[in-house]
Amino acid sequence: MKTHLPTKKEAALKLAKQAKGTLETVITMIEADTYCPEIIQQADSVIGLLRSVERELLAGHLDTCAMERLKENKELAIKELMKIYRLSR
Repeated sequence: MKTHLPTKKEAALKLAKQAKGTLETVITMIEADTYCPEIIQQADSVIGLLRSVERELLAGHLDTCAMERLKENKELAIKELMKIYRLSR
């Protein structure tokens, strides 16, 4: 039985699957010794799709989980957000 995902996660999943397919295309193109600029264009597409996955997940997190986490453990919530924004490691 399939569970219902929140809208933002559904969108992120769709984008991630799209990125997976495009990455598989990149691998096939490399194996086939395709012209490098064509491979690079597809690789850039994968990167763009993954950035879209990040945006969808972050938007969903800020809309739902982050507020609850702030109430439970403000310090941990801030650390998580800092890490997401790559401000600390």
